[in-house]
Amino acid sequence: MGPTLALLAVAGALVAWWAWEKAHRRTHAVPPGHRPEIALPHQDEFELYHNALSLCSMKTRVCLAELGIRYRSHPIDLIETGSYETLSRHFLRVNPAGTVPVLVHQGHPVYESHEQIRYAARHAPEGSTRLVPEDPRLAAEMERWIDRSSLTQDPLEHGDESAGNAVPGLTLPIFATMIEKIATPKILEGLLFHYDKKRPFVFLLFKACGLARTPSLPPVVAIVKRSRRQMGEHLDALEKQLETGGGPWILGETFSLADVSWLVIFERLRQVDALEVFLGGGRRPACTAYWEALKARPSYRQAILEHDHPLIGYGTRRIREVKDASPVVRELFGGVA
Repeated sequence: MGPTLALLAVAGALVAWWAWEKAHRRTHAVPPGHRPEIALPHQDEFELYHNALSLCSMKTRVCLAELGIRYRSHPIDLIETGSYETLSRHFLRVNPAGTVPVLVHQGHPVYESHEQIRYAARHAPEGSTRLVPEDPRLAAEMERWIDRSSLTQDPLEHGDESAGNAVPGLTLPIFATMIEKIATPKILEGLLFHYDKKRPFVFLLFKACGLARTPSLPPVVAIVKRSRRQMGEHLDALEKQLETGGGPWILGETFSLADVSWLVIFERLRQVDALEVFLGGGRRPACTAYWEALKARPSYRQAILEHDHPLIGYGTRRIREVKDASPVVRELFGGVA
């Protein structure tokens, strides 16, 4: 066989492999909430497919910790923590949407973290802490603050609607630093199989440029500035709520699912070294006290610190290093908001 035929044979084999893999890695949206018609293999009453960096995974873990619900843990990688495991054949059988977390109760999946925490609160063991107030007025207020912390579809386009939607733009620095440790072929897999081609492209861009050169990327600068403004406005609203209600929690003396949802917003700000941006210099003292109270809860240690990933700590340290070395980067990611 000549070299040309050999190359054609190799190319044909690669195309056949890709076509087979693509056919077996199809993704599609799934309705949020409990899906009793779907049966998944399971060993324990509760099981959780989750990721250390995923904001929504952190939220569900905090809720389960607060309720005292024991679960079998299934850590799943995102590209930031090692690979596109969410696009693997085995995980797509758990969630065809290719997203984490997935809460499984008695073999039936519950999709989307805002639905998972509500479901867990309804199915917690007897004697568990109540995270939903009985007072209808307080319950409605809780729902409003859950919504204001949640991620929705196309979050970068809807950051004014919730702090959860403002988070992805603020997470870009840690994406840029964590991706330093990920091999390029792992990222390229996303171009072959990820349903949103923008994500692997952005990761490849960060891999090539690094955090130090992000101020030279106008689209990134625009996203960061917009997200910082939006998060500041959401925290201003939270500051007012905490002052009006008297704290220490969003509903006053009642700790609820609203606080579970907001704990992870503050944790993400810590991970991206942005707490000083929003709380430094005595700004938003009620939010500062609120964050300290959240960190003191056992659920913070159980659901966040005990599920830490070494690449998250690396990413945070690298953000600080680059900000210390570059006044331009420090201004972009460290200005007052």
